[in-house]
Amino acid sequence: MRTIRTYLRQVSFVMAILMAFATVWASPAVASVVGTGELLQEQQVDLDRSSLLSMLEQQEVKDKLAEMGVSQADVEERINNLTPQELAQFEQQLADDPAGGSVVGIIVLFLLVFVVTDILCATNIYPFINCIR
Repeated sequence: MRTIRTYLRQVSFVMAILMAFATVWASPAVASVVGTGELLQEQQVDLDRSSLLSMLEQQEVKDKLAEMGVSQADVEERINNLTPQELAQFEQQLADDPAGGSVVGIIVLFLLVFVVTDILCATNIYPFINCIR
């Protein structure tokens, strides 16, 4: 009986130390209220992104991109990497453009974005553009 008590004391001491260490590394749960404005803004970004991706499905846009040597996968990747501010600015430009010029405007804007990202070494789409690094 005495050996069992000694053994239990040692085990309980080790368990107490393990529990103390476990609470040191535990991170507290943080909960915050998500405002309606934030939620609507996130949904608007998703809608803007999906509307741009759906524009890429138009045959006219596909033909123009193929003519300029840009793959649709590169454009889709760039759209998915746009920040909410860039996306909002792009959607505003689309809203301001006339209906007939929107396709050409989209393509020119994407090409300019690709040129800037190539210059900044973020992408390597055009081999004739040198990186600034």
